[in-house]
Amino acid sequence: MAYLGVPKNTIEILQKYEFRFQKKYGQNFLVDTNVLERIMDAAGITGEDCVLEIGPGIGTMTQYLAERAREVVAVEIDRNLIPILEDTLSKYRNVTVINEDILKLDVRQIALEKNQGRPLKVVANLPYYITTPIIMGLFENHVPLEGITIMVQKEVADRMRTGPGSKDYGALSLAVQYYSRPELVANVPPNCFIPRPNVGSAVIHLARHDKPPVQVQDERKLFAFIRAAFNQRRKTLANSLQNAPGLGVTREQVAAVLEKMGLSATVRGEALTLEQFAVLCDLL
Repeated sequence: MAYLGVPKNTIEILQKYEFRFQKKYGQNFLVDTNVLERIMDAAGITGEDCVLEIGPGIGTMTQYLAERAREVVAVEIDRNLIPILEDTLSKYRNVTVINEDILKLDVRQIALEKNQGRPLKVVANLPYYITTPIIMGLFENHVPLEGITIMVQKEVADRMRTGPGSKDYGALSLAVQYYSRPELVANVPPNCFIPRPNVGSAVIHLARHDKPPVQVQDERKLFAFIRAAFNQRRKTLANSLQNAPGLGVTREQVAAVLEKMGLSATVRGEALTLEQFAVLCDLL
């Protein structure tokens, strides 16, 4: 059985199946054994674990996961990759491949069926355009998971880790930090992939909080406020929240609450910490 973390073996399997890369799925296959080892270590995969892998591609990381985990459920959207996965994973009895869009899948059901409802570990190499919906879907739906270890575009990893006042700070930063503790594992240059992407990537581990670092009366409302605050970054927070459909707050109400919090009426969303957003939400 040839390991796909070696470029030669990846090229051979792609040629064998005359595989055509689909731009719409943002397909870039990792060919670097050091990076694969670092992902396994960061995810802390043991023989007790059930791992959900999103976007296995041709099975490069799946092979590593299958050798360490008790069970792997790999969800792949591209139907053309299914016969390749059947080939590259043929020796592993602990892998289930599902040809489905992860955004339409009931992950809670997978945890019940494969892991008695206990938390899963999620590992993924995600295309840029779909990173945020997938991560937010897993967190906001309160899927039982212990942590998420993902390869993303470097810029997205920076956004997840940054704090107030930086240009990268936004709704994604706040959401990720509300649900987890983000840790950068490795920066990964373009030459570690086939085909080479145009941007650098990074592996980031999101360790799930047992309970969120801030207490808030209504979590959904908090994120509605946060999204509204960053929808129009150039506007003041009071204007952004007043303009947001469904929030039902006036500029005057927001200004009064900001004054109570000791903040300027012209403050922008990017200046507020997660704690301040929680206070603002509860007061409003």
